[in-house]
Amino acid sequence: MRPGGRCSAAIEILADILARPRPVAASLKDWARANRFAGSGDRAAIGNLVYDVLRRKASCAHRMTDDAPRALVIATLADHWRLAVADIAAAFDEKFGPGSLSTGERERLAEPAGEAPPHVAGDWPDWLIGDLQDTFGAAAVDQARALAERAPVDLRANTLKADRQKLLKAMAKYGAAEAPLSPLGVRLPVPRADGRNPNVEADPAHARGWFEVQDAGSQVAALMCDAKPGHQVADICAGAGGKTLALAAAMANKGQLFAHDADKHRLRPIFDRIGRAGARNVQVIAADEPQRLDALDGRMDRVLVDAPCSGSGAWRRRPDAKWRFNERLLAERIEDQSQVLKRAAGLVRPGGRLIYVTCSVLPRENGERIAAFLAHHPAFCLVPYGDIWRSAIGTEPPASADGNGDTLLLTPASHGTDGFFIAVLEKAH
Repeated sequence: MRPGGRCSAAIEILADILARPRPVAASLKDWARANRFAGSGDRAAIGNLVYDVLRRKASCAHRMTDDAPRALVIATLADHWRLAVADIAAAFDEKFGPGSLSTGERERLAEPAGEAPPHVAGDWPDWLIGDLQDTFGAAAVDQARALAERAPVDLRANTLKADRQKLLKAMAKYGAAEAPLSPLGVRLPVPRADGRNPNVEADPAHARGWFEVQDAGSQVAALMCDAKPGHQVADICAGAGGKTLALAAAMANKGQLFAHDADKHRLRPIFDRIGRAGARNVQVIAADEPQRLDALDGRMDRVLVDAPCSGSGAWRRRPDAKWRFNERLLAERIEDQSQVLKRAAGLVRPGGRLIYVTCSVLPRENGERIAAFLAHHPAFCLVPYGDIWRSAIGTEPPASADGNGDTLLLTPASHGTDGFFIAVLEKAH
């Protein structure tokens, strides 16, 4: 496909997404099925353009004084793909292009965008800008802008089968380098505007179980559990098992690790991943058997709660989700968080720890949930994250993005990771 055809396709897909809010992946899949002539390179470029528009939908609409898909694509090409106006015009004039740029569109591109309100400048839903300002203060817009950038691909070396140096050598063909913060992390660079991320899960190293795809911030969250060989550990919001497998490796397959999730569909991939990783100390508790957790009450050295949340810390990977999210869904997530924290508390043995993690930067899902939990569970206290970091990771801890000294908030702007909140709570003996 020519560039103009790709732009037309992106506009068509965006019109579908904005007319009937649905996941981007579903719209891209439907378009590809209906347009089988498009090659893999075309599909990648079109997908990149659609995702980049959604990452900065508010600021692009402000730039063009128009929120129609065509205007959003034009602004993205000019401001974020860094194409010259002449190149955009040439693509739009092609046979299958969207049609010639209008005088108004050219004028918008020739003029600097006017000053925008914070939620527009940061490409954040307007009803959530207060949450960002509560978290980051004057840095809210800069933090939000970083959450609208593309994310790299991070890999975690599975130490049951490989170390980071071995993985770096295997991934050198993709431009791999050490990922930030995590001693197990390997990072692949973000491709050019219309380029593709490598299909690392088709690489022989993945088939051999040498690595899992996992953001460096998520790797840190698992490391902050400080799980040791021989421990009894429960991961009760295990999902597809990324942190479960990281814990199994940290425990060197010694001790017992129980993985459970209330959603059977999210839990399903864990079985294949366990086998590939060589994790032999994992027992999966099915979604429809939560009563089996009762047998673990008061026995666990570590309980990880990777709580259901807004996913706001990962909206650079799923930008469509931030525009679909609303107050009702946030209230549901907060209730889920409170309930899972309450259940987790009963599993922890005296002297054991509960590790609460979200991929959110919203205080209502993070610090406020911990404060509410502690108010009703006086047997628990916060352990300053720096103490855990030095013990579990062995380096000096970074500053939390929100300035807190007890809990850790990681963000793209401050740490180069997805947004993650981590709190470690210890139960009195």
